[in-house]
Amino acid sequence: MSMLNALLMEMIRYDRGDAGRIQHLLKVYGFARLIAESEHLDPNLQFITEAAAIVHDIAVRLCEEKYGDCSGKLQEKEGPALAEEMLGRLGAAPDVKERVSFLVGHHHTYDKIDGPDYQILVEADFLVNLAENGADRDSVLHTYREIFRTDTGRVICREMFGL
Repeated sequence: MSMLNALLMEMIRYDRGDAGRIQHLLKVYGFARLIAESEHLDPNLQFITEAAAIVHDIAVRLCEEKYGDCSGKLQEKEGPALAEEMLGRLGAAPDVKERVSFLVGHHHTYDKIDGPDYQILVEADFLVNLAENGADRDSVLHTYREIFRTDTGRVICREMFGL
């Protein structure tokens, strides 16, 4: 089994009993993979992008239990250590663990995007969240203008929401 498939199965076990959360991570993963491949990321950055998409919301359950709230900032606080531990158990390289945990710890921070892996993770999460939250056209347009930077992400957003 590939490491990404092992990570997917680990997250499915981790989120056992929460079909919505599992479906969310699979949708974000699918969009991140598609965008990253279409934007021709090198294989290492492709892997990091996909791994980060899989574990991006790893802290939701912990935050709900610990704080009674799973806001983006709390997820960014609690998520990196959880992601790093899970990736470590699966044998991920130190540089992969470090970058993925950084992305998990910043995926709700939009003014410090420092690479294509970060940009793609944010775009993939927004594509899913806009749809899951039933965003109106004005919200989608605002997000499209402010967030989307990759050619592929922009096309998907326009097509998905009929912009």
